Amino acid sequence: MKGKRDYYEVLGVAKSASDNELKTAYRKLALKYHPDRNPGDKAAEENFKEAAEAYEVLRDPRKRQIYDQYGHQGLEGSGFSGFGGFEDIFSSFGDIFEDFFGFSSRRGGRGRASRGADLRYDLSITFMEAAFGVETTIDLDKHETCDACHGTGIEPGTQAETCPHCRGAGQIGRSQGFFTIRTTCPHCGGTGQVISHPCKKCNGKGQKKISKKVSVRIPAGVDNNSRLRLSGEGEAGAMGGPPGDLYVFIHVKPHEFFRRDENDVICQIPISFIQATLGDRITVPTLEGEKSLDIPKGTQFGDVFRFRGDGIPSLRNGRKGDQIVQVTIKTPTNLNKKQEALLKEFSKLEDAKLGKRLKNIIKDTAAKAFQ
Repeated sequence: MKGKRDYYEVLGVAKSASDNELKTAYRKLALKYHPDRNPGDKAAEENFKEAAEAYEVLRDPRKRQIYDQYGHQGLEGSGFSGFGGFEDIFSSFGDIFEDFFGFSSRRGGRGRASRGADLRYDLSITFMEAAFGVETTIDLDKHETCDACHGTGIEPGTQAETCPHCRGAGQIGRSQGFFTIRTTCPHCGGTGQVISHPCKKCNGKGQKKISKKVSVRIPAGVDNNSRLRLSGEGEAGAMGGPPGDLYVFIHVKPHEFFRRDENDVICQIPISFIQATLGDRITVPTLEGEKSLDIPKGTQFGDVFRFRGDGIPSLRNGRKGDQIVQVTIKTPTNLNKKQEALLKEFSKLEDAKLGKRLKNIIKDTAAKAFQ
C-alpha cells in the first residue's frame, strides 16, 4: 500500500507556514482538483481528497502539533482517520468553498449518514496486569445516537419540511451581470429541509451525551504503548450513521523488582562474597512465586542465570520468554576484629597463591625464550 505523503509537501508550504499561507495553498489545489472541474478524473479526485486531508490537519493547532511530533501514526492514534468521501469534505469546508469560489459545494436534501469519530482512552495498568492480563472497566463520556429519533433530530410522528426559501435546493442564486452565483441557503444550512418539530429528547441534535462503563479485556503480554481497538465504542455517527471505534492505549507502570526486555523478565539478586565463593542455594522471586536457584562456586559479579519459560507470554503465539537472574555481590561492611583478622589471613594466602602463580608464569616464559 502506498504510504501517505507529508502534509506540508502536499500543500507545497514550509513547516512554518501561517494560517493564511495554508489557506491560500489549499485554495489553489482545491480549485485545481475540484470534482466539478474534473468530472470522471480519478487522479484529480485523489489529489482533491489528499489536499483536503492535509489542510484539515494543518489548520487545526492540536492536530498540527500531534502531526509535527509523531507524524501520520500519531494522528491515527489520536482518533483522526481522514475523510470518508466528498460529502465529509464538503460538510467540513462548505463555508470555505463559498469564500474560495463564490458557490457552495453542498447538495440539497438532508445530510447523509456518516460514521462517527474515533475516540482515544489512556489506561494505566500494573506490571503484573500486563504480564497476566486483566479485565477492567473504564468510564467513558461520549455521544450516542438518540433512541427516540434515531439520529434524525426530528420529533417522532413528524417529518422535515421543504425549506420555503430555497424550495429544497439547499442553495439560493443571485444574478451578477451575466452570471448567477449560488450560495448556501442561510435558512436550512444547505440541507434543503427545515425541522419545525425538533426531537424533544435530544433537542433536535440527533445525539445525546452519555457516561458509559465499558468493559476492556487486556490480554496477557501487552507492553507499554500497546493499543487495543474496541469496535463501535466511539462517537455516534451523524444522521444515524455507524459509530466510530474506541482505541485504548496501554501504559504499564514500572515494577520495583522486575523489568522487561521484550518477553523476558530481568531481575537482580544480591549475594554475599562468601556465597559467590563457596556456592549456595538461594530463593528467587518469579512472576508466579518463588524458585530455588543453585549458585555455583566461584560465581562472579554480573553472572547470569536463566529460568526457561518463566517470562511474559507473546501476544502472537502465547509462548513465554525467560526470567533472567543477574547476580550482584555485596561487599561486607562494619566487620568486627575477628572477621578482619580472618580476612587478612585469607588475603595472605591468596597473595601467596598469586605470587607462586606469577613465578611459575615467569619461569615458563623464560624457559620458552631459550628453547
